[in-house]
Amino acid sequence: MIYRNISNKLRSLSRLFPVVTLTGPRQSGKTTLVKNIFENLPYVSLESPETRLLIQSDPKGFLNEYKNGVVLDEVQRVPDLFSYIQVIVDEDNREGQFILTGSQNFLLLEKVTQSLAGRVGILKLLPFCLDELKQSGLFFEEYEELVFNGFYPRLYDKKIPATDYYSNYIQTYVERDVKQIRNITDQNSFIRFLQMCASRIGQLLNISSLANDCGISQITAKSWLSVLEASYVIHFLYSYHRNFNKRLVKMPKLYFFDTGLACSLLNIREKEQIQNFYLKGGLFENFIVNEIVKHSWNSGVLRTNYFWRDKVGHEIDCIVEEADRYLPIEIKAGKTISKEYAKEIAYWNKLSGNSPENSYIVYGGDKNYKLSEGNYVSWKNLDTILKKI
Repeated sequence: MIYRNISNKLRSLSRLFPVVTLTGPRQSGKTTLVKNIFENLPYVSLESPETRLLIQSDPKGFLNEYKNGVVLDEVQRVPDLFSYIQVIVDEDNREGQFILTGSQNFLLLEKVTQSLAGRVGILKLLPFCLDELKQSGLFFEEYEELVFNGFYPRLYDKKIPATDYYSNYIQTYVERDVKQIRNITDQNSFIRFLQMCASRIGQLLNISSLANDCGISQITAKSWLSVLEASYVIHFLYSYHRNFNKRLVKMPKLYFFDTGLACSLLNIREKEQIQNFYLKGGLFENFIVNEIVKHSWNSGVLRTNYFWRDKVGHEIDCIVEEADRYLPIEIKAGKTISKEYAKEIAYWNKLSGNSPENSYIVYGGDKNYKLSEGNYVSWKNLDTILKKI
């Protein structure tokens, strides 16, 4: 098993709360992780129809069998359980009693916040991050290979070709998760919608344009976006809230939680195609933004990151806001550094008063450089930035 950076935080929360919830996309490694960390606890998967029928017929009796602790996988499949879990932990308030996992953010966390507020520690597990692959001994010379393959564990565990893995993942996702969240009957239209979302990676989300291109209403587009967000397929980067006396763009930017899935939806069939692909910059930006998100979530910090863009087109790809400073990060897919890469950082620093010392340009090359306009950081050394977050 490849070590997951979230492991220490997961153990820590299990010593502080009677219930710990681990959520994240389907096949991100949740089951493997909780089985490994809580190997002394019995494991029950609620994916099984027989198990669900048993629980629904006698939920109290079922849980009484596991008063000493249990791992319940895909627990959102039986939402009535949450109220019974609440009663048990209120009567017998012991840490680490229930470990819950689920792959549907909205369905799971809605029940958690309703029934278990104050009793539960919540973590989110995404597919592998770059650091985890490095620690396992996997190294990549070119980022195109990583962007194309994506980061889902089964790709590396079972050595499944990315083209085979994602085509099946998409069908499984549509047939199982989408039906549970929304009863979407036109699956072909929904997959087309997925593809059109992938074609907008790293771009401002114009719902009207997206709906028109897919031949659906804006109301339907908003509904389907909420489905994709709730099931950890897409996420958004929102506009930075300080305007520095400039009119700002307020639309969010759209990203996928895994670039391999996005590549499959874009009909990219081999890593070499990325080199001259029209969305190469967007895919590389998506990869780096995801690494920043994974670093925060693996630490148990649900930080909101931003981008900044004004009405005349000046833009910073990502801004990490700390209590006493900002970390502006420009993301460039090019493999040779250029002074042009720092042009927007210099403009933003002049407006905000930020120091070039706290300014970063992540690029597609191999070496780090510290220059007067900011720090050029290779994607391979992204941890030099993440350590500061």
